[in-house]
Amino acid sequence: LVSGDCDADTYHVERDGRITQRAIANKHVAHRAMPGSGEGVAAQPVDASIALQPALDDRQIGQVAELVRQAERAFGAPQDIEWAIQSGELYLLQSRPITTLAASSDSAGAGARKIWDNSNIAESYGGVTTPLTFSFARHAYDGAYRQFCRLMHISEATIAAHDDTFRNMLGLIQGRVYYNLLNWYRVLAMLPGYRLNRRFMEQMMGVKESLPDGVLEPVREASISERMRDAWNVVTVALAFAGHYFSLRRRCDAFFAWLRETLGAERPDYTSARPEELVAAYRRLESRLITRWDAPLINDLFAMIFFGTLRRLCERWCGDTEGTLQNGLVSGQGGMISAEPAKLVIEMARVAAQQPAAVSALSNGSLQEALAATESSTRLSLLYREYLDKFGDRTTDELKLESPTLHDDPLMLLRSVGHLAERFTTAKAPVDEKGAGETLRRAAERRVADALRGNPFRQVVFSWALRNARERIIARENLRFERTRLFGRVRSIFTALGHAFARAGILPDADLVFYLEVDEALGYVEGTTTSHDLAALTALRKNEFDRYRQMPPPPDRFETRGIVGKAAVARRPTTPLANETSDKDKRTGLGCCPGIVRGQVRVVTDPRQATLRAGEILVAERTDPGWVMLFPAASGLLVERGSLLSHSAIVAREMRIPAVVSVSGIMSWLKDGDWVELDGSAGTVVKIEPPVAASRA
Repeated sequence: LVSGDCDADTYHVERDGRITQRAIANKHVAHRAMPGSGEGVAAQPVDASIALQPALDDRQIGQVAELVRQAERAFGAPQDIEWAIQSGELYLLQSRPITTLAASSDSAGAGARKIWDNSNIAESYGGVTTPLTFSFARHAYDGAYRQFCRLMHISEATIAAHDDTFRNMLGLIQGRVYYNLLNWYRVLAMLPGYRLNRRFMEQMMGVKESLPDGVLEPVREASISERMRDAWNVVTVALAFAGHYFSLRRRCDAFFAWLRETLGAERPDYTSARPEELVAAYRRLESRLITRWDAPLINDLFAMIFFGTLRRLCERWCGDTEGTLQNGLVSGQGGMISAEPAKLVIEMARVAAQQPAAVSALSNGSLQEALAATESSTRLSLLYREYLDKFGDRTTDELKLESPTLHDDPLMLLRSVGHLAERFTTAKAPVDEKGAGETLRRAAERRVADALRGNPFRQVVFSWALRNARERIIARENLRFERTRLFGRVRSIFTALGHAFARAGILPDADLVFYLEVDEALGYVEGTTTSHDLAALTALRKNEFDRYRQMPPPPDRFETRGIVGKAAVARRPTTPLANETSDKDKRTGLGCCPGIVRGQVRVVTDPRQATLRAGEILVAERTDPGWVMLFPAASGLLVERGSLLSHSAIVAREMRIPAVVSVSGIMSWLKDGDWVELDGSAGTVVKIEPPVAASRA
């Protein structure tokens, strides 16, 4: 082994004795005892019939693993051991410390394995996220998914047994939010049909790599009484599923009514509120947030199931080898509130286009000049106020409490209106707002009708799955908008609290409140915080998080062992990624809205500072609802992250914008002005030469 003549069998053994990985070497030579020879052994060829047999059985592997752990405990550090087996007895020959593990996440050289994945969580919490936002989100996820399990009639004993799972659904790694992925699988495993729903969950979350086998704890052989109890639990959960399915529409209506009642008709002004009044306002929202989040949770579950089912039916019954037919079927449905901002932007652009001076001010003027331009006509002024009243809380990174909203800075909205108005003034109308979508959807429906002709049973089943997928996807976006309103209210409370702290000399800057955790900010008012020097505490954290902003981000997925805060996390890889082809001019992702588009790309990292000209193809690492103001000008959409049920995919389908998501490395592959052809069905992006006219221009 040391000389390299042979390869070793390799095993990964967990602390509980489970063998989670094994790699058996092809053994072409054996060193066997030969008395009388100089070294006492001699190399002999291995018969091919036994070359792939393991050198040890699993029992012996377990003994070796336990021996190295005994040595580790005895010497107080990870050990590299040498050992031998004679007459069935295991002997320790040598033990020495592994000095290369000094930077390990666990000084003991091992520890609990965690898999971190930021998949579509980066759509909600992209980049560095402040302590206030993370502590709020972590608490919300904990409470919401406990509630979800209760809605599914999971027993209180089971929920209590998974207390650590619920408290650790999310992690904050170098200032960035990640799914603690194994805990998501553990929650899903509480439900029946885990293996099927696991694939649907991975599709909804945009997880690019499935969970390796053997990672989660194995299920031991159940007794007869346990099997009977499990069977009854399956029936109970199935009945709960059925009940929630039939009551979901009524539940969603009740949720909308509850939120309207909670938030009120008008946006309150907290600027003059006392700190204790702000704390009381937050506590009221918190109690209603955690206990009444049933409709979004159940709807997301059914959206995951029905969209996944629809996709499988398209593949199996309709011969959809590309896996994109379902995208056309759920496109351009109407009734989705996420598309309304884009419609208002288009309407404002049409009105503004009638006044060239207003167009110039909106596109290039200062904030004051652009705001003045909105008063150039009564109609434009009314539309602008309508937009802010309804969508003023929608912003880039809208679920991050530290993100300024359109109420704080409306320039992004005004610029989007101006750039689109420029297209109207040159007689270049935006993409057809209705016909293209209907044609796309009808073409998909005709394909399904042809495939299912003569099979009434399949027609009924497919129609049922399609109807439910459409309804649940629309509801998913509409419910998400209501969540945005709630987060906007929480943001305004903490913003006001920050200003109150600044006025009282507690913090030197109001925005430093975002570097406190929720309980620290509220506890300072209530008398429960353990640190009273908030200025020093927030300054320390801000310096730390500023360093994170300057560092390259961690990979989208990685593992840690033991103490996570001490883990040496690798940087994001620079080598070719999994979905990159050998063709340097082509990339592949997930096609999420059909259509073939050729055009120039505009790479946007911050939509608040973006200038997207009408007809350009928008390229982004991720998008969220705050980006939708740019969508009317885009002829296509390319996103590095995301899934088929991410916001960018859903809204692109609704607005009939050809789109491809989950295109790894596209932000570094493309630059402004590149010409590409994107195929929203095949999920491909190809660099092309610009047309002759464009080259001359």
